[in-house]
Amino acid sequence: MKRKIPATILLVMFAGIAVAQAPAIKRTLLQKGDVDATREVVLGMAEIPAGGAAGRHTHNGPETGYILEGSAMMEIEGEVPKMLKAGDSYFIPAGKVHDAKAHGGATKVLATYVVEKGKPLATPAP
Repeated sequence: MKRKIPATILLVMFAGIAVAQAPAIKRTLLQKGDVDATREVVLGMAEIPAGGAAGRHTHNGPETGYILEGSAMMEIEGEVPKMLKAGDSYFIPAGKVHDAKAHGGATKVLATYVVEKGKPLATPAP
């Protein structure tokens, strides 16, 4: 006798699989240099695949960036979410929780950070 699995259990199982298989972001370090004895500037590119997100995080210094390709929903703590498209730029103050989610297709972002030396570039946020 075959057992039937309730639809709600199947839905929960497939939702878990979808999250586990979320597309990975490709991050490329392009350049790094000293600003002074305690800070450095980091230039990087992030490629967010369709359906992907950077994930909520912070930086210990400001971030400024430019959308090279595609579009993304930028969510910055304390601000109204903004839709950014190719050609748009943005600024995120140090310590602000933020996330970028690809909207439509893949998105490519060029970002510059001025951060404290010896500390992680980004810290995950709840």
